[in-house]
Amino acid sequence: MSKFRKQHMSVPWHDLIDQENVCPATEAPLKEKATLVGRVGLTMLSVGTGAWRVRASMNKIARALGMACCADIGLLSIEYTCIEGGETYTGALALSTTGVNTHKIWAMEEFADGFAERAGRYSAEQFHQIIDKLRSMESNYSDLDLGLASAAACCAFTFLLGGGLAEMICAFFGAGVGNFVRRKLIGRHITLFANVAVSVASACAVYVLLIKAAEALLGISAVHQAGYICSMLFVIPGFPLITGGIDLAKLDLRSGLERLTYALLIITVATMTGWAAASVFRSAPSDLAAPQFSPVVKALLRLLASFVGVYGFSLMFNSTKKIALTAGIIGMIANTLRLELLDFTPVTVGAAAFIGALSAGLMASLIKRWIGYPRITLTVPSIVIMVPGLFMYRGVYGVAGGDVTDGMMWLVKAFLIVLALPLGLIFARILTDNNFRKSS
Repeated sequence: MSKFRKQHMSVPWHDLIDQENVCPATEAPLKEKATLVGRVGLTMLSVGTGAWRVRASMNKIARALGMACCADIGLLSIEYTCIEGGETYTGALALSTTGVNTHKIWAMEEFADGFAERAGRYSAEQFHQIIDKLRSMESNYSDLDLGLASAAACCAFTFLLGGGLAEMICAFFGAGVGNFVRRKLIGRHITLFANVAVSVASACAVYVLLIKAAEALLGISAVHQAGYICSMLFVIPGFPLITGGIDLAKLDLRSGLERLTYALLIITVATMTGWAAASVFRSAPSDLAAPQFSPVVKALLRLLASFVGVYGFSLMFNSTKKIALTAGIIGMIANTLRLELLDFTPVTVGAAAFIGALSAGLMASLIKRWIGYPRITLTVPSIVIMVPGLFMYRGVYGVAGGDVTDGMMWLVKAFLIVLALPLGLIFARILTDNNFRKSS
């Protein structure tokens, strides 16, 4: 077997600067300053945030060092030029893959916000050492913890989609095993398509085996097999879907389109794997047998399920427990508002999703003034639970199975919701953030 070699080679950051030069970063040569700007941008990009925040962080570093910076940012790469006096320095940097880590987003934003006051005291080498520590921060949670977080989130998701106790229990174990497998594969650097396919197949297999065992041993109806879709919803790429839409709104077309393409690839692989699993186990998606509750009890249960779902997804994004708790409260209110609007008003699914996302964005902006958490660490996890993974799957299943009319109906509904969610956050940001509101 041939030795594995990295396709994307690591950048020797410390070799690019004079480590013996202890002068402040503001007095360093242009190359060293520009290298620092590029590394901050690449680190921000690696933790899943959009081009808007990556560029904002790079600009903070460049301004503090007395330079101008122009950057073209994608999903996995940055091309940038730093200008100081009559000199320019151009760099091109790339990642091998991407992910989401809201704790590191918060840490990197604090680093960028405090950079200016330290730039006149710290050397470039010292700043690189700080970034080394930030990049090497370990996950807040073990793979088992993240499996349990996924299990709780998808269990709550199942209730919100109309599932009963049987579906919720089986989705809990299916999603837990699926995300645990996914985390192990990520740790082994398994490529995206294989990672998604194996983890989704694992989740579906566990769900179907459990429900069939319940049918045989407990007499559970076969109608509950339809809930296997809920066990695979942990892979729905809410973060790139939302940040991609926000980037498009700011005319960062390259980043926006690349993020949406990345999300579409994951959705396609996940839904096709689910379709293949359904063919093997002879299952088919259908309306879930929703238990009946009074309107008040249903609203209270929705609040609880929405909180659990958002809290679980936040932990999966490596949020601290305080951030996850805050996002859970926001998502609890916003998602229940969306569902209640659908039940008691004539608004469409797209309009309800827009209102839900708008309310989440406004609440996050208000809370940010008190506790200082980055908006993105609150807003995106709080509305990920609104991403229509079930609609996407049923659409693909219908089209793949030859029922194009039914499949397209579900896909159109999914498209309207996916379009409305980032729009809601965008308009919330326009209303509350002067920097975001202006094009310059």
